[in-house]
Amino acid sequence: MNLQLLTAPYDAAIAALIRKSLKAHHLDIPGTAYYDVMLDHLSGYYDRPGRRYYVLLEEETVLGGVGLAEFSGIPDCCELQKLYLDEAQRGRGLGYRLLAFIEDRAREMGYRQMYLETHTNLHAAIRLYEKDGFRQIERPACVIHSTTNRFYMKDL
Repeated sequence: MNLQLLTAPYDAAIAALIRKSLKAHHLDIPGTAYYDVMLDHLSGYYDRPGRRYYVLLEEETVLGGVGLAEFSGIPDCCELQKLYLDEAQRGRGLGYRLLAFIEDRAREMGYRQMYLETHTNLHAAIRLYEKDGFRQIERPACVIHSTTNRFYMKDL
C-alpha cells in the first residue's frame, strides 16, 4: 500500500468511492460532498498552491483518500477534506494512517491549525477525529456544505 498525489487517472475511482460511502450513510443528498461540482475532477481542484489530495493505493486499486485545502478566515489554517476509505478496508488502522499523513503534509506546507466538518451520521469518522485530538467547535460562518452539522479544529 502506498499514498500518492491524486492524478487524473484516479479521479473517477475516488469520486465513486466517496459517493458510495456517502450513500451508505444516507448522505447522498444536496448540501454534501456527494453533489460537489468538482468531485469528478478532484485532481484539478487540488492542483493549486495550498491544496493537496492523496490516494491510498494497493497496486492500482484506490482504497481511500484524504486531502487538504486552505481555510479562509483563520490565518495559517487548512481544512481536512474528503477522508474516505473503502468499507472493506475499515478496521485496519488506515484512517489513522491517512489522518497522520495529511497532518504531516499540512505542517510541511506551513499550516498551524486544521479544521474539518462532518455529519453526525459518520460515527466512525467522528471517533477517529476526536481520538486524534480534534475538538468540537461552533459552526463557522463561512461553511459551504449546508448539511454538515459537526465542526472541529486541531492545533498542528
